[in-house]
Amino acid sequence: MVMDEGVIKYHCHWIKGESVGSDRLTDLMKKRDLMRSLGLIGVYDNGIGFGNVSQRINNSDKFIISGTQTAHFITLKPEYYTVVTDFNIQKNSLTCCGPVKASSESLTHAAIYYYQPEIMGIIHIHNYQLWQKLMFKVPTSNPDVPYGTPQMAKEMFRLLDEENLEVEKILVMAGHEDGIICFGKDLDEAANILLNFIDIDNL
Repeated sequence: MVMDEGVIKYHCHWIKGESVGSDRLTDLMKKRDLMRSLGLIGVYDNGIGFGNVSQRINNSDKFIISGTQTAHFITLKPEYYTVVTDFNIQKNSLTCCGPVKASSESLTHAAIYYYQPEIMGIIHIHNYQLWQKLMFKVPTSNPDVPYGTPQMAKEMFRLLDEENLEVEKILVMAGHEDGIICFGKDLDEAANILLNFIDIDNL
């Protein structure tokens, strides 16, 4: 297992702030805790966490995302979410405001929101069996591109332009072992797309 899993690679400008209002978090918290209960968000034996969820704020490029190093919590309280207020993919930088720093995959989420204004929710999970099963059968990122980098963010643009990702709304991160991202017009659509591929009884 790659040991830099869960490590923030972008330049993170963190402005420590108040928790996001719980009324904005209701659906996000439900989906995150569902994914955690299914083992699709969690912690590897080496203690490194994986998986995250996010939701766009209205029609802006700002979004709420689960904080880095929070995957070990069975339920995630409002103080473990943060707001990404600005980002620059070329410069590999991101600004977030909240009680915690944004997830290590936040720049990838930012790229999808930036490129597809109608997308309102993103779920990033890890599952080795599903990752293997879907590799190159659904839109798949270049195996040489590591997670949490400007190159991965730009891979989102390529997949949306060239590999029908806009329609399929699920992708495999070939260079990010076990990593799968799905998204939709809301978190319900993102979760349903993902769960349609998963045999829950065998998780």
